[in-house]
Amino acid sequence: MNTLPPPRFAVTEDEIERVVALFYKRVRAHPELAPIFAAHVEDWPHHEAKIARFWKGSILHAKGYEGSPMIAHRRAGDVEGGHFPLWLATFDAVLQETLTPEAATAWSALAHRIGKGLRMGVEDVGQAPNAVPKLR
Repeated sequence: MNTLPPPRFAVTEDEIERVVALFYKRVRAHPELAPIFAAHVEDWPHHEAKIARFWKGSILHAKGYEGSPMIAHRRAGDVEGGHFPLWLATFDAVLQETLTPEAATAWSALAHRIGKGLRMGVEDVGQAPNAVPKLR
């Protein structure tokens, strides 16, 4: 008996892996993003597999991802709010080239919601514990 909810939208595990691989290929060539990722990722196949598990969990409700994207991005120390539009533009381009328009639009919306939360968390690093978070 399958107790998992249906996928958020129509995309396969293979498509997720293809999107992740192409995205990180582009990140490694990106003039601003490449140095940030290179400073933190030592094993690209391991990182890509981990991020694919994240998306499989987020989209397909598959088990297997362990970690906290918020903690990882905050701990990095060199990730800034201004990096997220670059990340999302690169990700959106890959989605549009790789998936059906419907799946690309749905995944993009999910990525933008997640990106907004991560951006707010990164921008709030270093603020006093009782400081009001930046909500934009």
